[in-house]
Amino acid sequence: MSALTFHAGPRARARIRTHGLQAADIGIIPAAAGGPKGLIFQALDQFLFGSYLPAAPRPRTLIGASIGAWRMAAACQSDPVAAFARLGRLYSEQRYSAKPSQQEIDGVCRQLLADFIGDQASAMLNHPQHRLHLISNRGRGALAAPLGRSAELRGFAWAAMRNLTGRRALAAMVERVVLGDARGGADWLRAPFDDFRTHFAPLTPANLAPALLASGSLPLIMQPVRALPGAPAGHYWDGGIIDYHLALPYARQTDDLVLYPHFGEHIVPGWLDKAMPWRRLARGPQRAWLDNVLIVAPSARFVQRLPRAKLPDRKDFTYYGLDHGARIAAWQRAIGEGERLRDAFAEFVARPDLALVQAL
Repeated sequence: MSALTFHAGPRARARIRTHGLQAADIGIIPAAAGGPKGLIFQALDQFLFGSYLPAAPRPRTLIGASIGAWRMAAACQSDPVAAFARLGRLYSEQRYSAKPSQQEIDGVCRQLLADFIGDQASAMLNHPQHRLHLISNRGRGALAAPLGRSAELRGFAWAAMRNLTGRRALAAMVERVVLGDARGGADWLRAPFDDFRTHFAPLTPANLAPALLASGSLPLIMQPVRALPGAPAGHYWDGGIIDYHLALPYARQTDDLVLYPHFGEHIVPGWLDKAMPWRRLARGPQRAWLDNVLIVAPSARFVQRLPRAKLPDRKDFTYYGLDHGARIAAWQRAIGEGERLRDAFAEFVARPDLALVQAL
């Protein structure tokens, strides 16, 4: 059995049936939030951005939230293979005290991003083919500028309660901010498509690092980012609050395929929707957004071979506690197992088998 599963919308499946999976057809690559889960894609990302996509150069939109934003930023560095390796090492080697404060976590993440970006800011903002777009969320109402952690806790508790009634109610508490390539590349996002107000701001050398931090700033665990040069004033948190799995109107880009390396076959719109399967995008009225999407995801058999028979996740920090070496070893092993995802994808590209492609 393959290490990967393949799930496609009808337009993507028809294109693969006729032409196979051609790099020249791929115009959008999304990357979901999910913390350490993103580590398993290191080898696949290196193959995609190191050889597969460069063999068919063309403008492409890379869009991500949280760890997905960090992965897409790695793809835009001058040596993406080395950048993904560096990101995997830096992310795995995070170390915290037994009960880290928000300030401690923020400090570790800021240093991680400084080491990750290095001297590559210009390359990331001026890549000849890639157009990088990072998603963050800006607080509204009780989350516009909460005074202290207690106020923040009350604000997010209220946001969670509102979200139970529907995402439209959550839109009164948070709004989407897309910080993207000043050259464009995401026109298909510009027209309204859901209940959330969306702001667009250009990525610049001055806001690249804070935008990456804001895209991954976990509510209550990290402090909000309070200043994003060139973006609306406010408090910024993890882009996954609204766009956990990037439920976006991809089908508006009618001539392109969307290649989506993802943690599973389902697209959950927001982080607060995880326990509500009826909110999954393919089950709702927006399922047509996925017509041109191909999701490639780890198979159950692949996951069973990982440490603790699961994808890496943030709970590993608690499980391993201060035994940083054991956690790092487990995550590095998961990164190594990810080579099987790369190999399965390369095999599918070389010998497309439509029997492997399930409907979303």
